[in-house]
Amino acid sequence: MIPLAIAPIGEKHKIQAIYGSENVRSHLESLGFTCDSEIGVVSKTYGNLIVMVKGSRVALSEDLAKKIMV
Repeated sequence: MIPLAIAPIGEKHKIQAIYGSENVRSHLESLGFTCDSEIGVVSKTYGNLIVMVKGSRVALSEDLAKKIMV
């Protein structure tokens, strides 16, 4: 497993685990980030990521992306 923050761009990844407080996990789940979901990193800019999740593009800070393991 690796953090989403360092996952390669353009590849599909499966979420294995989400770490952080209950509030952080709840927030990520509301955006569509759940265990076993398939996601893809679209781009990385200045530490922030654009991620394709459930057909939508979502922007994530590097700090949040470090809490998602793929």
